[in-house]
Amino acid sequence: MRQQTIERLRQLRLPGFVEGLVEQEQSKHYAGLSFEERLGFLVEKEHLLRENNRLANRLKKARLKQRVNVEAVDYSLPRKLTKSQFLELTQCGWIKNAQHLIIHGPTGIGKSFLACALGDQACKFGFAVRYVKMRELLSDILQARADGSYRSFSNRLAKTPLLIIDEWLREPLSQVDAREIADLVDDRYHVASCIFVSQLPPKEWYQHIADPTLAESILDRLVHESLRLELVGESIRKLRGTQTPKTTHAAAGLTADSSLRSDKH
Repeated sequence: MRQQTIERLRQLRLPGFVEGLVEQEQSKHYAGLSFEERLGFLVEKEHLLRENNRLANRLKKARLKQRVNVEAVDYSLPRKLTKSQFLELTQCGWIKNAQHLIIHGPTGIGKSFLACALGDQACKFGFAVRYVKMRELLSDILQARADGSYRSFSNRLAKTPLLIIDEWLREPLSQVDAREIADLVDDRYHVASCIFVSQLPPKEWYQHIADPTLAESILDRLVHESLRLELVGESIRKLRGTQTPKTTHAAAGLTADSSLRSDKH
């Protein structure tokens, strides 16, 4: 009877229930509990497993450049990152409101790190996330147009509440590329959020977009209503290079989380 029950549970795709049942059989902690209490633990086990699987799936699809979390952020680094401001961003209210976030600052200051930490947090809040570098995004768009899959590609992006675009305007936009970005920005305006990660402050964006009309269209939808994180200071990689091995890890903005690679910052 026990084996039949387990097989039925597996057929019903309830692996957490099976795991919990085996755990209850092998542990003395559940002795003396009522049927309802033990059943409640089994249901919670199944629920937790499903939630963890959904999170793992969201993180996989996000393709984050760095697997980091918000607990790994070091606020003591001299880069004018305000803890209260960043912690407010981690509540993801701006994603619910379809607002954009601009993170800009010099090379090596930790822009991508912070963007990926927010992306990880958004996944934990149940949002679908996609990380992509700007040049790769443009390549994907042009490829989708060439092979006739643009509508499907566009729909997938539209269903992604948070799109992280790294290396934003690292290279000037041609007229063709600017038109694609203008369409993307227009589609997501007040509908879904983006994080724009750039070395350039917004005041310099206009001159890096070839077509003035398209530049006006893009910036009008991004600059005025977006939240901002403006980082300043020395490159973290440079700081790491001037410190001893014992202090480098802490200065790089990492915690003792063993799941993080030591080359992140």
